[in-house]
Amino acid sequence: MSTALESRGEQLPAISERYQGDTSSRRWRKLLRRVSHVSLVYVLAAIGAIAFVLPFLWMLSGSLKPANQLFIMPPKWIPDPLYWQNYTEALDLMPFGRYLGNTLFITIGNVLGNLISCTLAAYGFARLRGPFKNVLFLLMLGTMMLPLWVTLIPQYILFSSIGWSNGFAPLMVPAWFGWPFFIFLLRQFFMTIPRELEEAARLDGASTWGIIWHIFIPLAKPALATVAVLGFIGNWNNFLTPLVYLRDSDLHTLSIAVNRFRGTYASVSLSYMMAISVLTVIPVIVVFFFSQRYLVKGIVMTGSKN
Repeated sequence: MSTALESRGEQLPAISERYQGDTSSRRWRKLLRRVSHVSLVYVLAAIGAIAFVLPFLWMLSGSLKPANQLFIMPPKWIPDPLYWQNYTEALDLMPFGRYLGNTLFITIGNVLGNLISCTLAAYGFARLRGPFKNVLFLLMLGTMMLPLWVTLIPQYILFSSIGWSNGFAPLMVPAWFGWPFFIFLLRQFFMTIPRELEEAARLDGASTWGIIWHIFIPLAKPALATVAVLGFIGNWNNFLTPLVYLRDSDLHTLSIAVNRFRGTYASVSLSYMMAISVLTVIPVIVVFFFSQRYLVKGIVMTGSKN
C-alpha cells in the first residue's frame, strides 16, 4: 500500500508539469490567434484608409502644382515649389464667398430643421401613446423606399404652384417636417432611455416639453450629433435638388458652382479645379474631424439596450 502511494506521489509532479505545459501552450496559441486577428484587422483597415484618402491627397498635391506638372511621369506627389497662386487665381475666377454663404445658409437651416422636427417625431413614436401609432411608423419607414426621383417632379410642381421654384424655401422647408431615417435613428435611441427617469420627472411635475428638454436631449447628444453630421454632409454635397430649383446664378450652391467651374476652366488649368475642390471639401472634413467621436458613439449606442 505504501509502495503504491509512493509511486503515485512520484507521478504527481510529472502530471502537474505536463498540465502546466499544456495550459501554457494553449495560452500562447490563443494569444497568437488574437494577435493575428488584430493585425489582420489593422492591415485591412489601413489598406482601406489609404484607398479612400489617396484621391484627396492627389487632389491636394495637384492644387499646389503648376499645370505643366500634373501629368509628368513618374508622378510627383510633393510639389516643389508650392504653387499657392492656384488658390488666389481660382478664387478670382468665381464668387466663392457668395456660393459658400448660400451653401452654409441652406445647410444650417436643414440641420436645425432636422434636429427639431426629428426629435419631436421620434419622441412621439418612442414614448407617446396613440391609435395607429405603429401603423404610422411603418408608413413613415415605407417612404424611405421611395427614391428621390419619384417624388422630385410632384414636389417641383407643388412648390412651383406656390411660387417657391426659384428660392431656398424648397430646399429648406421639407427638413422642418422630419426625415424618415433620422426619425428612426432617434426613436431607436430614445427607446433605450429608462422609463423610470421619465416617470420620476413626471412625479416632480415636469411637463412633456420639460422631459424632452431636460432628459431626452441631454442623454441623446451622441444620436443628435449623428443626425447633425449626416445632415450637414448630405446637404453640403447635395447637387440635384439645388440644380432643379435654383435658376439664378446668384443663388447657386457650391456643388453647382464647382460643376460650372469645371465646365468653364478645367480645360484652362486643372490645378484651378483641384484648388476649388479642396476649398469645398475642407468644411466637411473639419466638421467630421471634430464630431467623429460623437458620430461613432451615436451609431454604436443606437438600438442597444441598457
